[in-house]
Amino acid sequence: QVQVVGSGGGLVQPGESLRLSCVASGGIFSRTDMGWYRQVPGGQRDWVAGIQRDGTTNYADSVKGRFTASRDNEKKMAYLQMNNLRPYDTAMYYCYGYYLGTTYWGQGTQVTVSS
Repeated sequence: QVQVVGSGGGLVQPGESLRLSCVASGGIFSRTDMGWYRQVPGGQRDWVAGIQRDGTTNYADSVKGRFTASRDNEKKMAYLQMNNLRPYDTAMYYCYGYYLGTTYWGQGTQVTVSS
């Protein structure tokens, strides 16, 4: 059983930055693909970014050039550096880990971008 816990959300102004963190325990982290989705109230959960076990990163078009995913396998942590945040980035962000064919979800952390 893998447990995923995300953190790092908050309230920022447009143009500012936040870093989300995600820890995954219970499996072999180096074999776990990590990533984030986001969801606004009443909306669907949209994929934002992912970092594969080999370090390959992928991003939704809406965040390319502003968000950067990274990982530290020794610490079993994944990070999403979010720069130049915009109001439309406001959402609940959910971290996930994909391990041995199963997706494990974190509890979500709120990111609010507002002046």
